[in-house]
Amino acid sequence: MDISIIIPTYNRLWSLPKAVSSCYDPDVAIEVIVIDDGSTDDTWQWLKQQDNVIAIKQENMGKDWAVNKGFSIATGKYIRFLDSDDWILPGSCAKLFHEAEKTGADIICGGYETYDENEKLIKETPWTVCDDFLAQQLGECDSSHYSAYLFKKDFINNIPHRQEFGGLDDRQFIIETALKYPKTSYISSPALAHRIHNNIRLQNISGLQKTVYHQAYYNIYKKALTLLEARGELNQRRKNAACNNLWHLAHWTAYSDITAAYKIYQWVYKLNPQFKPTGNKPLALLYKTLGFTFTERLLKLKRG
Repeated sequence: MDISIIIPTYNRLWSLPKAVSSCYDPDVAIEVIVIDDGSTDDTWQWLKQQDNVIAIKQENMGKDWAVNKGFSIATGKYIRFLDSDDWILPGSCAKLFHEAEKTGADIICGGYETYDENEKLIKETPWTVCDDFLAQQLGECDSSHYSAYLFKKDFINNIPHRQEFGGLDDRQFIIETALKYPKTSYISSPALAHRIHNNIRLQNISGLQKTVYHQAYYNIYKKALTLLEARGELNQRRKNAACNNLWHLAHWTAYSDITAAYKIYQWVYKLNPQFKPTGNKPLALLYKTLGFTFTERLLKLKRG
């Protein structure tokens, strides 16, 4: 097989058939592996009727377990990961594959398109060319979506999707691959259709789940930057890249824990004392004039 496409799914029969049908490309040999993570709808019944799908059923253990199980049986030279509510854009697998074969790259990247729940195009996000893949993944510029990437299987063979990072296992995965300094290339056309919808998905979490999500986000950056510092590879450019995301993380964390949020905020200015956020400038002005903690307490009172 040229490419194995791994699709974890849970109760998404409403979108899974489109995701699966989008995978095939006559110009490359593709196997599609779908892991049903204990769905309670008719997902498994539908999968059993698909002759062109390698279907696996497991108890509801989470996306990371499902992806790792799919990876363990994948036979493709290259791997794509796909969420079952998104779909692959036509011809992108062949383009990614041929670019990989031509360049010998470990990861081939592409941009993506965003669609609403009625499959109406909202925007196109082209791939941002950047000469430091790690800085890009840490937050220097847009890094697309990892389902728009093609990974050489041998390169990621020892990098699982890690359960301890929960819904951010894909973010940990891509930063972990970047820390191995892959040879990268890209295609100029978009490779993925990412769907925005109101059904259950990780982007819609709230309450305690959101607190855990933010803690995992913090842990990813702490782990990566600590490793880079130990290697002597935490240059100012990478510090600045991390600040772009950590500054926003401090604000998000303040919804549930202002003390923990302030520590993240202090970390940002330890990494870059001159840091100025590129987004949410009104909030940045409030932090500067009123202080981080006082501002977030006021915002908390306003939210009720």
